Amino acid sequence: MGRQQHLHHAPKNIDIGVITVSTTRTADDDKSGLWIKKQAKKEGHRIARYCIVSDSREHIVRAVADSVSGHGLHALILTGGTGMGFADVTIEAVSPLFDKEMSAFATLFTQLSFEKVDSAALLSRAAAGIVGKTAVFCLPGSLNACKLACNELIFPEIKHIAAHLIT
Repeated sequence: MGRQQHLHHAPKNIDIGVITVSTTRTADDDKSGLWIKKQAKKEGHRIARYCIVSDSREHIVRAVADSVSGHGLHALILTGGTGMGFADVTIEAVSPLFDKEMSAFATLFTQLSFEKVDSAALLSRAAAGIVGKTAVFCLPGSLNACKLACNELIFPEIKHIAAHLIT
């Protein structure tokens, strides 16, 4: 089945969850998480879940597992905890949950980041995969990184991805 056929069978509205991984952010100052929610709604998607969890593998795994099993999400976007610091464990917590990895996502994100921030892209990590029937994306906490990933990669293809997961 080609892209257009998949899009024809794709859900009209995509249910998205957003998880911010941070020990310091609150719902009032979570710039990246709030931007993702706002932009997703602008794109015509529904926000079915939003939460903030601490930089703890256990909390991240629990939030992802709860999100994909209890909320009927087509996509889950995590922001934060992907850097080089020892407390940055989002990718390490989430990637073992992937049934399938979307390996091109990290490559494309790095390429786009390099075009924007030059060699500083070396410090930026991202990952994506499928958990059950949910596409899961792990993004840096930087607002610019979230805008880049969502506008250039996630939102343009999310209906296509969802169509693959529901057929």
